Amino acid sequence: MGELLVTPFVMHGARDAVACGLTHVEQQVKSLEQAVVENPGLAFDLAKTLVESVCKTVLDERSIAFSGDDDLPRLFKTASLHLPFLPPTASGEAAVRDSLRRTLGGLSTAIQGICELRNQCGFASHGSGAPRPSMESVQALLAAEAADTIVGFLHRVHRQDRTPPPPLRALYDDNQEFNDSVDEAHGMIRIYDVEFRPSEVLFQVEPETYRVFLAEFDSEAPAEEVEVSTDTRSEPVK
Repeated sequence: MGELLVTPFVMHGARDAVACGLTHVEQQVKSLEQAVVENPGLAFDLAKTLVESVCKTVLDERSIAFSGDDDLPRLFKTASLHLPFLPPTASGEAAVRDSLRRTLGGLSTAIQGICELRNQCGFASHGSGAPRPSMESVQALLAAEAADTIVGFLHRVHRQDRTPPPPLRALYDDNQEFNDSVDEAHGMIRIYDVEFRPSEVLFQVEPETYRVFLAEFDSEAPAEEVEVSTDTRSEPVK
């Protein structure tokens, strides 16, 4: 008999996707976590279904056309061709792009393996005239972890590309003590009849320099002073 899992299996990547809006796959995630321990054959079916659901959601939300007859490897390939897997700062790096392309190729191979395991060992796949190989939790865990990695990465990239960065202005507004110290040290800047705060000018013109001096200001902030009594007179003995 195969070794049983000591602790419950948790799909962290998939659960992160659920928490960030992919609520319609929550039951698939819970069922897959349970199947890894209780019904390993079913885990292969659910792993394939989960990745397929996420691929279709990403394509739908990006208005990317796909056919209802597309299998999972094709769906993943379509998604990988349209998602910005590289950050803008590295988009022109050919060597990095090539390395990432090979990594995505590994994920594509993992997807192909999940599909084949589902067809050969799945609990709810197409009927078979002969007994299917019996898989155990350790093999089911491999398929589930691969699916979790793919789902988590795919949805994070999709979400990151569509989530605007926090406004930079909040950095300035949240640091009034530092701003006041800059203004006091340098005085108001006057151009004709208009006055400007030095901290505002620094923030707008050199935001990175503003961050550097802000970090120094925070690190040099004095610790809260503790008032210590200097009265050494002892109480009279009664």
